[in-house]
Amino acid sequence: MRNQKGFTLVELAIVLVIIGLILGAVMKGQELIQNAKYKRLVNDLRGLTAAAYTYYDRYRAMPGDDPKAGDRWSATYPNIVNGNGDGLITGAPASTNNNNESVQAWRHLRASGIIAGNPNEATVTRLSNPYGGRYGFSNRSFGVGTYNYVFVDNIPADIGKRLDEEFDDGVYNTGSIQASADYTSGVRDIYYRF
Repeated sequence: MRNQKGFTLVELAIVLVIIGLILGAVMKGQELIQNAKYKRLVNDLRGLTAAAYTYYDRYRAMPGDDPKAGDRWSATYPNIVNGNGDGLITGAPASTNNNNESVQAWRHLRASGIIAGNPNEATVTRLSNPYGGRYGFSNRSFGVGTYNYVFVDNIPADIGKRLDEEFDDGVYNTGSIQASADYTSGVRDIYYRF
């Protein structure tokens, strides 16, 4: 008899089962990571909304729009200026202009101690979201009026759709959660009304 070398069917089956288990674990791990990112996004949106309302409860003005914030904190933080007090946070959500209320919103929230950070940094650092973008504040028309919103950029379309379906009407351009474009593909900016 010759000395034959090779794998038996049983050995091959065991290897295939092990490969299948490893692939299953990797796929489940990726799903867990995606779910954790999504939960962080939802918690961040709720937290930033709660921060804005906490500020409003304390000072009777929205952060950034507060007409007395500069009077209250400018001696300690010279970069803080007053808002116009009209109830709307104006300015582009990604603005770097210190006179915009959208920039001042971060400074007011930090000076009040509601969120962590330096209210007097030269350029305001907006908080980052789990998808590599940033959060911001501003206002826009939501069809039934103009409202303040938390802005989120760089959100994958499927995540935007999931958020909209779970917490609103699922349509990208109506309701209290809106997107910069439909949820077919790519990344979107999300506007979360508060």
